[in-house]
Amino acid sequence: MNGMVVDTSGALLLFLWAVGMWAAVAALHVANRRRRAWVYGATTSVIVLGVLGQIGHLQEHVAQAGYWVLHPEATKGYMTPWGGALAMGFQMVDPGRPTLGMEILHFVGNMIFLAGMCAIMVITTRARATKARRWAKMGVWMQGIHGLEHLSLMLSVWLGAKQAIGLSTWFGLLDPGAGAVTYRVWWHFIANVIGSIIFAIALYHLWQERRVVQAGYVDEPVDDDVPDVAEQPRAA
Repeated sequence: MNGMVVDTSGALLLFLWAVGMWAAVAALHVANRRRRAWVYGATTSVIVLGVLGQIGHLQEHVAQAGYWVLHPEATKGYMTPWGGALAMGFQMVDPGRPTLGMEILHFVGNMIFLAGMCAIMVITTRARATKARRWAKMGVWMQGIHGLEHLSLMLSVWLGAKQAIGLSTWFGLLDPGAGAVTYRVWWHFIANVIGSIIFAIALYHLWQERRVVQAGYVDEPVDDDVPDVAEQPRAA
């Protein structure tokens, strides 16, 4: 019983992490319409959280691929103990769907990663010609498509499909077994490795171009309604 409470609490915290990041990205995008110096620091924090989230997400896929190398005939994909615990926590949403928790876990993980990538787009709004922004845009497109894949996998299971439906399952046409596991494990492993490399390159350029990016953030502007002292009429 205590273990289930811990698993559910962990899943809830991970879900709140994802929701909080997307709320922050949206709020910072709105705040960025005016030059606010604090937006730079706040957006940097969101990017760091995205990096931490993707490190955890990627290690799960690395572990799955490593397990497959040792057990290529496995009929179920491997999950680390902590990944399995979080999946069990998410499973409480609908215990009657055996693989739903795992699908929710990977969807939430991808959303955290995507939010971090979007944060780079926000922070480079005033530096559109930078390489960091170009690489981040590439990453947003790729991870956006990957996110739709996980959304399809999750919703299809939740709505009662016999198998998850998505590109990594040949839209549900692959028969369950070692072949289906092999295809899905490597499909998602490659997608996450490529996405992580793009994220890393975007971060590298963001660091290299930090002065250009920071230059777009100045102190809060003086209210336009207040006349300039130099323009005020002199006393007679």
